[in-house]
Amino acid sequence: MVAAVCDVLEEHGVEIAGRAHDGEEALAKIEARRPTVALVDLRMPRLSGIEVARRCARSTPETAIVLYTAYGERALLTEALDAGAKGFLLKEAPISDVIRAVEMVAAGQTYVDPGLATVLASSDTAAKVTKLTQRERDVLRLLADGLANEEIGKRLFISPETVRTHIRKAMAKLDADTRTEAVATALRRSIIA
Repeated sequence: MVAAVCDVLEEHGVEIAGRAHDGEEALAKIEARRPTVALVDLRMPRLSGIEVARRCARSTPETAIVLYTAYGERALLTEALDAGAKGFLLKEAPISDVIRAVEMVAAGQTYVDPGLATVLASSDTAAKVTKLTQRERDVLRLLADGLANEEIGKRLFISPETVRTHIRKAMAKLDADTRTEAVATALRRSIIA
């Protein structure tokens, strides 16, 4: 699959800077070669595509990450964009969409697979996602992982009181009476993964 996609991109004038078999290798090659665009699988051994995007946003912000995935879930799209990905492409898309995504992202635009963009835009989840800030979604994800306020604060480099404030705001926006209900609602509505 990787070879076929690379071959088609090369046929359309896209220079391939490297290929990787897992997330750590992908991250190392991106940091060493600093391509304009990196097409990264969402599910890879050792580091996920979302984690590669998150780390590249810090270490090589000049490289735009396009996540390539078989999973068209709204929560994954939101998490990918929060992590700094500039594109989200489904593997079922025609190869012409892969070329278009790489070209658009290389030109500084954001690309979301048309099938997923329609689902996201037409759902009430879109309204809920836009109501919650990225930081509120980050805090809810870490709460879902079972972390305490102090641990969340350390991970996000904010104070425990700021964590509590984000939780209170998220609870209000999601009409939740408890932090557990806020996490459950966010998971159920695919606001977080």
